[in-house]
Amino acid sequence: MGGGSSEQCTVRIGAALSETGNFAREGQWNQRGYDIWLNWVNDEYGGIKVGDQTCNAEIVYYDDESDPDTSARLYEKLISEDEVDFLLGPYSSGITMGTSAIAEKNGVIMVEAHGASEALFERGFENLFAVLTPASYYTESALQALAESGAKTMVIANRDEAFSTAAADGAEQWAADYGLEVLARETYPPDADLSAIMTKFRDLDPDVFVGAGHFNDSIAFVRSAQELGFAPDAMMLTVGPDSPEFAAELGADANFILGDSQWDRTMPYKDEYFGTADDYANRYQEAYGELPPYQAASSTAAALALHLAIEQAGSLETDAVRDALNNLDVDTFYGRINFDETGKNTAKPMVTVQVQDGEALVTAPTDLAGADLVYPMPPWSDR
Repeated sequence: MGGGSSEQCTVRIGAALSETGNFAREGQWNQRGYDIWLNWVNDEYGGIKVGDQTCNAEIVYYDDESDPDTSARLYEKLISEDEVDFLLGPYSSGITMGTSAIAEKNGVIMVEAHGASEALFERGFENLFAVLTPASYYTESALQALAESGAKTMVIANRDEAFSTAAADGAEQWAADYGLEVLARETYPPDADLSAIMTKFRDLDPDVFVGAGHFNDSIAFVRSAQELGFAPDAMMLTVGPDSPEFAAELGADANFILGDSQWDRTMPYKDEYFGTADDYANRYQEAYGELPPYQAASSTAAALALHLAIEQAGSLETDAVRDALNNLDVDTFYGRINFDETGKNTAKPMVTVQVQDGEALVTAPTDLAGADLVYPMPPWSDR
């Protein structure tokens, strides 16, 4: 690619993220992941190659306050007032549901990293692309490993929203596939007191508890279980355990908790952009003083996918970039990215992590595991 300089053109990208509100922690990881890509593409890679020009990348950010209506309004603003060329997604399936509809209505491409609900991809949209593995797969490898370790029964609690419902629906399906009996499933609203649900589950005495929610829910599940003396042989939580902040917040009570992860630094993934998964983790740690949770890596991967599609298209025209995204098939530090006809990335597996001595270690599937699954987990008093 010859000619041009980054002064001559700018690729404007828009994103509304949860800087405040219920998803503030996840929103911070989301923005950090985008910024890792932004700083790399401008300062190290030299800008985005668009035909015979090299363009500087810019991300216009707003705070959606973890609110779907606010986010929808801000994505309208990004399109109509800020006149961005492309969009990156917000945090959560519930918020992505509305914002992606606005992107579709306006004919603007959105590449997202945090909307995993299958319902997002059942609407026939042509401008929505997601790099993350869909929600129904989140518990697959954990439940398979637990069934093989002798678990027979389980209970499920899920937040009443799109992602958590999809993850819980998936857990029910995997339970059936692997011979686990579901004794009960309960749904709760955001910020609910979980003690009644956890008391009911304690009295049912299941082998496995599955909590499908977000970071704050996962902390509440563990604290409630510990306070009520609910000690199943395994606790599997959809968001949180892979993050260093989970163990930092819960201390010894975090040990032996299972979580899922879209990505881990020990994965055998690499690319010519960020290097290996471990190289990416080191880059993030140098920037932010802590290891990245998968949410950050997912965000970087979304921005990288958009970037690579723009370069393959050699254009900022929506039709050309959409075609490039539909044809994208690339191995990255995050894993393989290859969108199906609905915009989902089903080419990358999920992994299961277990907190052991305060560190989240991959325990399933076996071919990717770096540690053995501890099952049953010891009672709270023995940690």
